[in-house]
Amino acid sequence: MEKLNWQLLAKKSLEGEIISKEEAHSILNCEDDSLLLLLDAAFSVRKKYFGKKVKLNFLMNAKSGLCPEDCSYCSQSKDSEAKINKYPFLSEKEVLAAAKNAVDSKAKRFCMVNSGRGPTDREIEEVASAIKKVKNIYPELEICVCLGLLKEHHAEQLKNAGVHAYNHNLNTSEDFYSEICSTHTFKDRVETVERVKHAGLSSCSGSLFGMGEKDEDIIELAFSLRKIGVDSIPINFLMAIPGTLLQGKNELTPQKCLKILCLFRLINPQSEIRIAGGREHHLRWLQPLGLYAANSIFIGDYLTTKGQKIEADIGMIRDLGFEIEGHENLENSLKGQNQVLEEFSVRLK
Repeated sequence: MEKLNWQLLAKKSLEGEIISKEEAHSILNCEDDSLLLLLDAAFSVRKKYFGKKVKLNFLMNAKSGLCPEDCSYCSQSKDSEAKINKYPFLSEKEVLAAAKNAVDSKAKRFCMVNSGRGPTDREIEEVASAIKKVKNIYPELEICVCLGLLKEHHAEQLKNAGVHAYNHNLNTSEDFYSEICSTHTFKDRVETVERVKHAGLSSCSGSLFGMGEKDEDIIELAFSLRKIGVDSIPINFLMAIPGTLLQGKNELTPQKCLKILCLFRLINPQSEIRIAGGREHHLRWLQPLGLYAANSIFIGDYLTTKGQKIEADIGMIRDLGFEIEGHENLENSLKGQNQVLEEFSVRLK
């Protein structure tokens, strides 16, 4: 495949031009020896729209398991035999405690996720009530919810309650979708994202890679999200959880993950690109390089899998010379925390 000048491709992206499918294939098949040059090009686009800031997002699994859908990647699916905690929607007290953890962790966005095909009227009322209480205590905290397929009047209720964004991932291309789920369609998911946008909520919709998709599927999804005009794109890498239908599948390398991040940045230059589930497992020691393309990460744990320690993420961002969005004076903050720890250690001796 012909080698490209990655900076010329970045220039094309910055000028609002759509890169071609041939160029997209070149990105995904970039030689590993040229990967740093590709990341540099992606960073020039990221820096234009997001500077060197990193947005932190805190995830809460507010309702776990008990799902009638058959998504083959999901530990909460009706077909999954994974050993996970299963519970109905948490109490408002528990939601408020999680929101406090989000704020204490320097997260700008608090994401509440409910398993299931879609919310009932009663569940919408429960979620809306909890959100109102969170916003009353933490008015600056962005609230994102993920409740499944959404009806239009439910989207309006959530917005009125104080929800900022709604997450509903497309996950893969329309052609590949039937390979991972049969209880709903790619079109169903697109319709939910469109309802979210129509209600005036910020749209959050992304991907899950490593399920057996081809490069063409990765590229098609990147273009689909551009066409819809999604504000935030979380990029997940498959955690093949034992007990799920995709258990044992492990197709990704750290280099491939980085190329995917670059692809999504160059096709969706102004969208928030968030490295989500599977970051620690698949990127491993190359995690910091991902932030040259992405401008956002989840911190803490995911739905049914563990993330790395929050302190490690903050240290990674600091060592890169980047800043946490909303906490630009992080260095001074960390010095203060270290001083407290040192004084505590002295008292223990």
